[in-house]
Amino acid sequence: MVIHKTDKTVRIGGASGFWGDSSVGAPQLVMSGQIDYLVFDYLAELTMALLASAKRKKADLGYATDFVDVAMRGVLPELKKRGIKVVTNAGGINPRGCADALAKLAAELGVELTIAIVEGDDVSSRIPSLRAAGQTDMFSAVPLPEKVLSANAYLGALPIANALGRGADVVITGRCVDSAVTLGPLMHEFGWLVNDYDKLAAGSLAGHIIECGCQATGGLFTDWELVPDWDNIGYPIVECSADGSFVVSKPAGTGGLVVAAGVTEQLVYEIGDPSAYFLPDVVCDFRDVRIEQVGDNRVSVKGARGLPPTASYKVSTTYMDGYRAAGTMIIIGRDAVAKARRTGEAILKRTRSLFKALGIPDYTATHIEAIGGESIYGPNSRALHAREVTMRVTVNHTMKEALDVFAREIAPSGTSWAPGTTAPGFVRPSPSPLIKQIAFTLPKDQVSIQVTVQDKTETVAVPLDGGYKPEPCTDSPLPPTPATRGECVKVPLIKLAYARSGDKGDISNIGVIARRPEYLPVILEQVTPAAVKAYFSHMVKGEVVCYLLPGVSACNFVLFNALDGGGTASMRLDPLGKGMGQMLLDMEVAVPKSLLPTL
Repeated sequence: MVIHKTDKTVRIGGASGFWGDSSVGAPQLVMSGQIDYLVFDYLAELTMALLASAKRKKADLGYATDFVDVAMRGVLPELKKRGIKVVTNAGGINPRGCADALAKLAAELGVELTIAIVEGDDVSSRIPSLRAAGQTDMFSAVPLPEKVLSANAYLGALPIANALGRGADVVITGRCVDSAVTLGPLMHEFGWLVNDYDKLAAGSLAGHIIECGCQATGGLFTDWELVPDWDNIGYPIVECSADGSFVVSKPAGTGGLVVAAGVTEQLVYEIGDPSAYFLPDVVCDFRDVRIEQVGDNRVSVKGARGLPPTASYKVSTTYMDGYRAAGTMIIIGRDAVAKARRTGEAILKRTRSLFKALGIPDYTATHIEAIGGESIYGPNSRALHAREVTMRVTVNHTMKEALDVFAREIAPSGTSWAPGTTAPGFVRPSPSPLIKQIAFTLPKDQVSIQVTVQDKTETVAVPLDGGYKPEPCTDSPLPPTPATRGECVKVPLIKLAYARSGDKGDISNIGVIARRPEYLPVILEQVTPAAVKAYFSHMVKGEVVCYLLPGVSACNFVLFNALDGGGTASMRLDPLGKGMGQMLLDMEVAVPKSLLPTL
């Protein structure tokens, strides 16, 4: 019988938020002497498609090579010396290939290493039968594509805990939810059971806070000017207790800033309904989470609640839908925005004429932007008379050859049309595969999970029946009494709030956090779903819903059909909605003069 101490602290450092994150995270955290576990998150939907393509070209690829070649090569001997364990989803499409490469590196460096592999997330072989059975996308209801690049279920933390319990030094998974690489070690260390829902929710929140690397330590913070030493920004550490509470910190002597407001921004990042944040192991309720500054660069987080999970996994499927190219030119001088738009329109009109002569069908989609003219702001733009912009015209087509024609017709704009047209080091745009993503749910009993440790493979049983039942929502998104009585003045929302935005497919979310609790009624009264939809009317085609997080004096706006398809499907300059929070903070709100002394 394993006895778990209830007074111990487990310290986990988040070294990567995506494939391409800085190489400084791993050595910084390892050499800090402040962690027991090092975790890496590498995967996004597009990443899975790229990895699948790489594996088709070379059988031993299909994983995040940076994990082995960069991160582990630099720290592996020190990890072993300090007894730090590693958990990562770097396995991508090929966890075994990743494990083989790491084993080879360990042998080269003379490090004895027990490596575990989690498999079972790849369900691409099931797509034909699922399509035949009528499976559709969970958001758009379109049928599954006939051919897919990847199809992976988002697995949970239980297989990771299993691997650690069997003595693994490094656990390599394929697709799992980002927070699972943190929750797995906590389940193992504290002996949390599959029905310890409040603790599982708390551990998942710890993983959610650090899964995007420096976004928890001052990265993307609304008050960015307060964050010191960006070049040496510290990567996040969560110091976790057996009851699920944790403290967010960073390595001593590093830059960045760990403050309650910044951690709260990460809490609201890319969530929908905070009362029902769905994960494979638990459904999380974050409405009553409390976040408090408890020291210099130390923030306490507690209060997450958990509910039983659902009986299904979310599956992300990627497929190729033709090709895309984007061409740019610089436009200088008076009326640069108007000249840029006309230039883009002329390119499209000319190439369509060429297509007709060549017997080529029309584009499947086109998009023109004047970068620098605040095209993305639509009617809220304040830069319509900008004198220096980049014309960007983006096109989709079923034929690569058609985009070669398009690419040839960008540069002639420099001598044919608007005065002040130029380009530094012009290179013709190259067509690239257009990869799109759809998602659906798959019953857990149709997914078999295997964990291999030292060539011994076990099937890991996970609870299949779920049991999740939605709880009735009693929160009202509106203040009970008018908040703007008396004489008021107008100020930008940023004076009252912090914000952070992100995406889930074609859905954008904008978390808005009141700088002081007394500001929240003012925000809720004026920054309503209707007002947000009107503000983004040029972008948002669906409904806008507002959810409350009373514990942190915040609300979360969920904007449907807001990102032109989202991700790689979107033709916009900001396909992931990362700038929408900043845009909303520019909205003017009326504030009672009685509150002005606190501003």
